[in-house]
Amino acid sequence: MSLAIVIDMNLSVEWVPLLRGLGFAAIHWSDIGDVRASDAEIMAWAESNGHVVLTHDLDFGTALALTHAAGPSVVQIRSLKTLPEHIGPMISAALMQYRTELSIGALLVIEVLKSRVRILPL
Repeated sequence: MSLAIVIDMNLSVEWVPLLRGLGFAAIHWSDIGDVRASDAEIMAWAESNGHVVLTHDLDFGTALALTHAAGPSVVQIRSLKTLPEHIGPMISAALMQYRTELSIGALLVIEVLKSRVRILPL
């Protein structure tokens, strides 16, 4: 099962080739939407197009919690270093480990020493 991932504006386009190399259908938001789009717009697009949101922004998880939405799945990176060269292996491992949960609707929070997942709605 392949996940489709949309990468938020607060993360580098360098994530695209890394994720595609792992077999994910990955696209950076700047390639498909307005770079000034709100989080709500990105989430609505991801939900209607079957994509998981990869972000460094905590607001996506907050929005899921406040709305009790069943999607889209969101992957939050909680690290000061957000480039693939620094945390690529850690993110890759978590995406592979939790791909089933992400495919049904989940919030995955990835920190340097641990990852945790919660099935949606929160």
